[in-house]
Amino acid sequence: MENQKPNARALLPILIFMILYLGIGIFYQYISPVFGKSGFQVISVELAFLIAFTVALLQNRKLSFEEKIHLCAKGIGDDNIVIILLLLLFAGMFSGIAYAVGGAASTANLFLSLIPKRFVVPGLFLITCLISTATGTSMGTISVLTPISTALAHNAGLNLPLCTAIVVCGALFGDNLSFISDTTIAATKTQGVEMKDKFRMNFKIALPAALLTIVVLLLTSLHSSGGEIGVFSYSIVKVVPYFLILIASLFGLNVLLLLGVGTVLFLILGMATHSLTVAESLSAMGEGMTGMFETIIITLLVTAIGSLVKYGGGFAFLLQGIRKHVHSEKGGMAGIFLLSVLIELSTAHNTVSIILAAPIAREITEEYGIDPRKTASLLDTGTSMIQGIVPYGSQLLVAAGLAGISTVSIIPYAYYQYFLAVCVILSIVFSKPYQNQAGQK
Repeated sequence: MENQKPNARALLPILIFMILYLGIGIFYQYISPVFGKSGFQVISVELAFLIAFTVALLQNRKLSFEEKIHLCAKGIGDDNIVIILLLLLFAGMFSGIAYAVGGAASTANLFLSLIPKRFVVPGLFLITCLISTATGTSMGTISVLTPISTALAHNAGLNLPLCTAIVVCGALFGDNLSFISDTTIAATKTQGVEMKDKFRMNFKIALPAALLTIVVLLLTSLHSSGGEIGVFSYSIVKVVPYFLILIASLFGLNVLLLLGVGTVLFLILGMATHSLTVAESLSAMGEGMTGMFETIIITLLVTAIGSLVKYGGGFAFLLQGIRKHVHSEKGGMAGIFLLSVLIELSTAHNTVSIILAAPIAREITEEYGIDPRKTASLLDTGTSMIQGIVPYGSQLLVAAGLAGISTVSIIPYAYYQYFLAVCVILSIVFSKPYQNQAGQK
């Protein structure tokens, strides 16, 4: 079956998803609130995508139902998609037992104990960056550190929305860079690049943004007198596995192997420190994997929808529109970044946005000779940047709920997200022409 000509109607399933998820979410969040629940939790992402998938199946009557299912199966059976699914399961298993043993809490408390009282705010940002990079989960990091940051704000008389914002920003910094983050997995595997290469490309963009954020927070801290921040208990041995995994991953070792080894290390630690029984360890690993099921289901649905949309000519239509305004390598990079931003604004889900944008981004990459490592970096960075400043994003909703404040109050203090946008734009403007392995443009 050959691909069809550019066709705007093929994009209808994606439009249906946006209308359902955003429309219903906004209605129940701001117009007719539901007691005890965020408006964006009224309709699940999975249900919205399932309806969109049904619409995709009903389109293009030239194909039989069996042929459409074959297209979906072919997309889902892609090597990169299979690897993504496996990595998500292993990452869930690792995170489950690591959090159950208390590794993340110990890491946070260790650094908090070392920070001078006056500089607790920039220190908290640095801690969050390190923990999220080591654990690969922004949601897990926010869940662990937001209660701590809230207690710090109350005890030391600090600005609560600011403390909450820097936890969200630091969590997204690590989520953007971590080797075991689902966004990194999605960005690298869909573009066919190594995680260590994408990390280096991302680091050049994220580090300046993080340093600028720290400078702003340091200047803010100099005008405060500090306060009592409490006493935090920690265990050094529970910190070690995180940093062993982080260091080993920088050398390009197989991520599946590292996650397996990390899981075993935390399992041994749980037994040795009597933190967990065998039964509790098995339950924790299972719960961690279960926590990834939503992302896995979404990945399958999005991939199936993407296969049908691509065949129907939807992606070709978008490419046609991009070609009218893009005439260079830098223009292609800007198009990829803008694409990731717009899709993220529509879905408010990093991994979903990356998977949706990935096939179009790959086409742009090949057509304009863009470094695929740069493409993977732009996809991940664009979605990460937006995720921290949309009031209906899951990270902000969880953080605001734990801190007892509104998501809107957090957004003005998301300094890292704004600096990240500037750094991405500068990285595009001052990028050098890409030379492939053969040395040709």
